[in-house]
Amino acid sequence: MYVVVNAAQSVDGKLATRRREQLRISGPEDFDRVDRVRAAADAVLVGVGTVLADDPHLTLDEEDRRVERLRNGRPGDPARVVVDSTGRTPTDARILDDAATTYLLVSAATDRERRETLADAGAEVIVAGEDRVDVAEGLDKLADRGVDRLMVEGGGEVIFSCFAAGVVDELHVYVGSLVIGGRDAPTLADGAGFTEEFPDLTLTDTAAFDDGVVLSYAVAADGEQ
Repeated sequence: MYVVVNAAQSVDGKLATRRREQLRISGPEDFDRVDRVRAAADAVLVGVGTVLADDPHLTLDEEDRRVERLRNGRPGDPARVVVDSTGRTPTDARILDDAATTYLLVSAATDRERRETLADAGAEVIVAGEDRVDVAEGLDKLADRGVDRLMVEGGGEVIFSCFAAGVVDELHVYVGSLVIGGRDAPTLADGAGFTEEFPDLTLTDTAAFDDGVVLSYAVAADGEQ
């Protein structure tokens, strides 16, 4: 599976305010770029924190891109994936409608009754990991279901988990022209953090969009330089 991480952050590396409220960092040009990246993916992945905070729909904005996917024998919208270790996704979340297939990656710690409730609400529930979702195992199971190209949209905990699992191939970061601040505000890669070995990134492109810049990186596989 090929994994592309895409995120928008402030100049000081924040994804949102310390209140974790939805914040507009980029603009129309970057929104269109993100829609193009989504259209190229088989599935779009977020963490349950993003679902709880923003209630995203994660479908394509441009109908022409949806039509083009259908012409190519693909579903009109990419599948949607939520990393949700304990099954906290609300049953009325927008991602559980019938606009696209939705996979919920949960851990074995999510009780069977909750899994059944989420399945009844429209999700295909996949168990990967014991106490927390094992990202690598979850992606393997998505690959078994035909997901060859995955777009990861955040938040910071999920992005860190993907880097820690060594599954990221590309990183695209929109840096907007604002400062958010706050020691408790979410960053691009939250979680435990790296202390000795760090992901090996190579800058491949820079491009101006709206009042910011997109930095694109290739990410070396484990053991590559």
